[in-house]
Amino acid sequence: MKRFLVILFLLFPLILSACSGSPASTVEAQPETAEQAVSQQPSVLERKDSQGAVVVTVTPVNLDNPGETLDFQITMETHSVELDMDLPSLSTLSTDTGFTVQGSSWNGPKGGHHVEGTLSFPVQEDGSSLFEGAKVITLKIQNVDAPERVFSWEVQN
Repeated sequence: MKRFLVILFLLFPLILSACSGSPASTVEAQPETAEQAVSQQPSVLERKDSQGAVVVTVTPVNLDNPGETLDFQITMETHSVELDMDLPSLSTLSTDTGFTVQGSSWNGPKGGHHVEGTLSFPVQEDGSSLFEGAKVITLKIQNVDAPERVFSWEVQN
């Protein structure tokens, strides 16, 4: 018995250090590559509105080179509101020159709590160009768990 106690006494510090150390199978986090770090950073064109229970993030897709439509990547996130609204009917795009157009299409899902898609607006209406003389464009989205959300960008002519 005495021999057992001596062995236990000698092994106790060794057992204690083994139990308190970090496990041998610990995986260290790998550093991000430059591409991963850049892809996780928000675009300088990205705008975010966190009113109410819905976070709306908007990024122009083709602001520098629009085709027939000016497109915006829209992300809406919530944990309490059903995102089943008709986004084009709730959205207008206007300029500082007074030109205003209604949203024309939405290619994202209708419903859910995490919604992402593209909201499009016509660049021309009644023969007039949205960008003619404009310095600022403003996207307004109404009634998405807040009376109005406003996003603006400067444009180059």
